[in-house]
Amino acid sequence: MNEHLLNAALTAAARGWHVFPLRPATKRPALHGEASCPRTGACTAGHLKWEQRATTDPDRIRATWSHGPFNVGIATGPSGLLVVDLDTPKDKGSSDAPDGATTFGALCERAGHAVPDTYRTRTPSGGGHLYFTAPSGVRLANTAGTVADSVDTRAWGGYVVAAGSFTPAGRYEALCGRLAAPLPEWLHTILKPAPKAPQGPSEVLAGQSRRYADVALAQEARNVATAQHGAREAALFRAARALGRFVAWGDLPRHVVEQALQEAGEAAGLSASECRSTLRSALNWSITHNQARRGAA
Repeated sequence: MNEHLLNAALTAAARGWHVFPLRPATKRPALHGEASCPRTGACTAGHLKWEQRATTDPDRIRATWSHGPFNVGIATGPSGLLVVDLDTPKDKGSSDAPDGATTFGALCERAGHAVPDTYRTRTPSGGGHLYFTAPSGVRLANTAGTVADSVDTRAWGGYVVAAGSFTPAGRYEALCGRLAAPLPEWLHTILKPAPKAPQGPSEVLAGQSRRYADVALAQEARNVATAQHGAREAALFRAARALGRFVAWGDLPRHVVEQALQEAGEAAGLSASECRSTLRSALNWSITHNQARRGAA
C-alpha cells in the first residue's frame, strides 16, 4: 500500500503537480498546524501551510512517504491547475438534485461546446474531477456553486485528492486523458474575478458607487448583447454576477438589472427562458455573497 501511494505521489509530481501528504485513508492534510509548528526544518523561518510545503521534489516525496501510507493531496494553485469538482447529489444533501456531471454537461451544451476532453478522475462517492491548466496572469480562487449547482472549483487555496489514494469509500481513479487541457475560455469568463467597485462607507463614495453602477450596467449589457456564439451564456452569467453586488448594496434595483440583461441576452440570441434561468441563479448567488459593501464600518 505504501509503495502504491508513493508511486501515486511521484506520478503526480512528474506531471509538474505539487503534492503533500494527507492522513492515511482520509482527505485531511497530514502536516502540522500553526499552533503546533516546531519552527524547524521547512518551517525554520516561520510556519508553512500545506500549500507552501507542497512539492515536486522526488527526494522529499520519497522521504515523506517512507513514514507511512499517506494519501496524496495536489495543491492546485502552485500546480497551475483549475480543477472542476463534480459532486453527487448525496454530497449536497439532496437525492433529487441532478449530479454535478449532468449539470456541467448541460452548461457546456448551452455554451455551445462539448464537455472538454481532459485528464479526469473518479472519486469514491461517484463524483469526478476535471483537471485544467489555469491561464497565466490570473490568480483564480476556489468557488462553490458559482459555475452551477454541485459544480465547485479548486485553484489557489485549494487541493484535490490524487488518483491512487484511498478512503473507506473506495479509490480515486484516473479515467481518461493523459494531459490536463487548457481551461476553456467560456469557463474562464465565468470564473475570473469581477472588477472591483469603488470602496468606502462615506456618502460621497456611496454616490460614486451608484454612478459607477449605472456605467457598469450599461457596459455589462453591451458585453452580453455583443457576445459571440458559444460565449453568450457565460457572458450573461458573469454580467449578472458582477452586477448583483450593486443590487445587494442598494445601488441598482434588481428588476432594472434583470430587464437590461434579459434584453441583452435575447439580443445576443439566447432564448427568454435561458436568460431567466441564468439571471436568477447568478443574481441570487451574487446578492447572497455581497451583503456588506467593502470598506463599510
